[in-house]
Amino acid sequence: MSNASYFQFCPVAMAAEVLCTRWTMVVVRELVAGSTRFNDIRRGVPRMSRSLLAQRLRELEAAGIVERQPVPRSQAVDYLLTPAGRDLLPIVEAFGIWGQKWVESEPSLERLDVSLLMWDMRRNLDPSPLPPGRTVLNFRFPELSAGKRSWWLIVEETGEVDLCLADPGFDVDLYVETDLRTMTAIWMGLTTVSQSADKLELTGPKAVATAMQSWLGLSPFAKERKLAS
Repeated sequence: MSNASYFQFCPVAMAAEVLCTRWTMVVVRELVAGSTRFNDIRRGVPRMSRSLLAQRLRELEAAGIVERQPVPRSQAVDYLLTPAGRDLLPIVEAFGIWGQKWVESEPSLERLDVSLLMWDMRRNLDPSPLPPGRTVLNFRFPELSAGKRSWWLIVEETGEVDLCLADPGFDVDLYVETDLRTMTAIWMGLTTVSQSADKLELTGPKAVATAMQSWLGLSPFAKERKLAS
């Protein structure tokens, strides 16, 4: 995928030549998580430029990890994992488990990104503890700039979850006000909603508020116990 080579026949070295260029494994993480459209993949890598993302997708396609599939009656394209790409699922999971267990928490909490956090929360939210019908959740981070201070998660009766940065115009069922660091720590499994109660202001029906830990979209690695000192 690049001119760099380890010049070793070892399969580990050869796999590293394909997968260990900057951003590549993070893009693969997005594909494994189910993102297929360019803009959706980019929402999972908000600090990556569009041109570099396009380049990495071309490289993954050349390596036989991704295939482009035109969307019927549209100019859009889906980026789908090939069998070789789907074989990367346990590798991505192993990376995440290792990072959750052995990378110190503090450096992670110094890399706060509200766009990525809310996108991941949308993807992992569990609608089953929520009441029937549409549920609208408004997350507010007072310390952020006006353009990134307020986010809406709209959970439809079908279970589909949408993320909005602009007010969608629906009645809000639950307001959640906290700081970004606290919300990120909860999402990562470093603390819980109840343990952070003094840093959370929940306004809305008690049933929705008290079930927050259950419906909240946590990191898939949150269950892993932190072992790094």
